[in-house]
Amino acid sequence: MAETLEIKKVSIVLSPLKCNKMETKERILKSAEELFFKYGIKSITMDDIAKHLAMSKKTIYQFYSDKNEVVETLFTKRMKANEAEIKQISERSANVIEEVFAIMKHMSIMFSQMNPNLFYDMQKYHPSSWKLFKQFKEECIERMVEDSVKRGITEGLVRFDINTKIVAKLRMQEVEMGFNPQVFPPDKFKIMDVQLALLDHFLHGICTLKGHKLINKHKQLVEEE
Repeated sequence: MAETLEIKKVSIVLSPLKCNKMETKERILKSAEELFFKYGIKSITMDDIAKHLAMSKKTIYQFYSDKNEVVETLFTKRMKANEAEIKQISERSANVIEEVFAIMKHMSIMFSQMNPNLFYDMQKYHPSSWKLFKQFKEECIERMVEDSVKRGITEGLVRFDINTKIVAKLRMQEVEMGFNPQVFPPDKFKIMDVQLALLDHFLHGICTLKGHKLINKHKQLVEEE
């Protein structure tokens, strides 16, 4: 009985320490996210993150071995959060067209907060993080796109003769091309404008006449907003 009480006493003492460590780790990620989104990844150093937090760089290195680990951890977390948010949007939407426009509204808010060089920086200077992003896109987002296309077919909004696997891969290639600075230089194109144009092209290619009418209806709603 005495041993049991002692174990409980130790766990009570350690618990706040564990919580504080988790809070510190999250604060570092939050600070890095704010700086990366505002200035891009390349220009931000571990010193910048430390100054932003009014924290010693030594403390940051207790949680993250280097900047690459910060980037990888941050974007892994962001991707999981986006997956959950997209699933919620899909479940709330009355049809696939409403779903697509709601997702694009969600993405536009996110992109408006991002430095246009952020994805380019990740692709060029943090290849391990970019690999994770591509893997997430191919394994998760592509599957979700295919499910949405199938949903659209059952709703009569997407053409029944569409090969769902092919168009899902096509859509993923369009998204990736939209992030390619060699195709769409950030100083000439806004990421969101590019992605919206590519999505509009994609939707009109796969939708039925009924779907086209619904697209036009949602476009007017967006313009009015």
